[in-house]
Amino acid sequence: MSSPADAATGQGAGGPGVGSGPQRPAGPITRGLTDLRRPSATLEADGSHGPSPDPRSRVDPGARAGTLDDLRSIIRRIEGARPPRPAPEPVERIVGGELVETEAGPLVVVRREYPLGHRHGLLALERAAGISPAILELIARAGEAPDDARRLLFLDTETTGLAGGAGTYAFLVGAGFLEGDRFVVVQHFMRDFDEEPALLAALHALLQRASGVVTFNGSGFDLPLLETRFVLARRRWPPAAHVDLLRPARRMWSSRLDDCRLATLEREVLGLLREHDVPGFQIPALYFDYLRHRRAAPLARVFSHNRDDVLSLAALLGWFTLACEDAAALAPWQLAGLGRLWERVDSERAVACYRAALDGGLDGIDGHRVRLRLALWEKRRARWDAARALWEAAAGAAGFDPLPWEELAKYHEHRRRDLAAARAVVLRALALARAAGAPPRVGAELAHRLARLERRLGVTITAGRRPAPAVQDPAGPDRDR
Repeated sequence: MSSPADAATGQGAGGPGVGSGPQRPAGPITRGLTDLRRPSATLEADGSHGPSPDPRSRVDPGARAGTLDDLRSIIRRIEGARPPRPAPEPVERIVGGELVETEAGPLVVVRREYPLGHRHGLLALERAAGISPAILELIARAGEAPDDARRLLFLDTETTGLAGGAGTYAFLVGAGFLEGDRFVVVQHFMRDFDEEPALLAALHALLQRASGVVTFNGSGFDLPLLETRFVLARRRWPPAAHVDLLRPARRMWSSRLDDCRLATLEREVLGLLREHDVPGFQIPALYFDYLRHRRAAPLARVFSHNRDDVLSLAALLGWFTLACEDAAALAPWQLAGLGRLWERVDSERAVACYRAALDGGLDGIDGHRVRLRLALWEKRRARWDAARALWEAAAGAAGFDPLPWEELAKYHEHRRRDLAAARAVVLRALALARAAGAPPRVGAELAHRLARLERRLGVTITAGRRPAPAVQDPAGPDRDR
């Protein structure tokens, strides 16, 4: 039970009141502060409420203004002691470009000019300038060859992502083209997303005067992305022929190189090794870092990377020109790749490349494939002796491939009508298949052919004559006819 004294001090029988412990007297911080519950009262040193202040004793406005001036002076001294933050250097100054005001808005433009004798790796850019329509037809899709090599536009993009889609932007577009006796590379860069209309307008102007676009994997990435950006900006993508150098590159080098990435072709074909290059997968992160912090210095490597990509497109196109004009200078495996390119448009030139590759000593898996391609070409023209020689050479190669053995068996059975020779070929193929651990399907197909041949041989022995062409196979119609 609390006593009056306890009540006066705010303590009960249980000891101190709220917040157990001795009551702390008001210190210098709380002394004289206005009681928030009674704005007109003040707290005394002992925590009790003092009398309401006389309105005439309030702080003089002049004194209050002086206090504010003192605070402002202190803030200015603090800020003056801190070194000023330098303004970020404009990106156009770092990359050696200029900020251009266009009808669609501002845009950073970087322009570089190269003499046609400039070498990118081992190749001079003038090779791309001298490409013929026939070679363009060779490396382009059927019906998509540009009609004027001097108005080609070499295009490469740097984007905010590698997956594509409507949310991916091309923030840097590099375009190369011939201008008189110079090769010009122009790069358009948007400093933020609101500058995309200016970038697309500049690209649209270049596309309209181009006879065709040259890219590397542009069919799968660059062009679909740009077309999407054009549609979202309510622009029409200008129709232009397209040469995607990835397709002929795969035909040429996929059998010899680990991959056909542009960096690999630069190293193995163009003899170019980039120094201090930025990996492509890091480029989106560098751009987003620029958007957040406006640090433009790391973007210098991105511009250099993009410019090298454009120059590599021109150099690769020049390589195809040189290869077609001087095929004798190519290695045997390169001749085989060139033959694969020519197959679609000129079979005679393809065969000439294949034969030159074999004459040059092409062996291994490449030589095996070339022999089979040549044998197929001879078979289609009913040149059976030449086809047989190629099949026999392919069958005698290291390893086991059922294709030349099957072709030899069909040749002996259907062309020479020599069932015994066909049976001997199949028996030999079965033995090799078992030794090589061929898939069960291969062994089953050879066993089926052997059983059919032996049935036909049994008919021949019984009748005492060679089987006539009209003899019906007991197993049913010959599936090879």
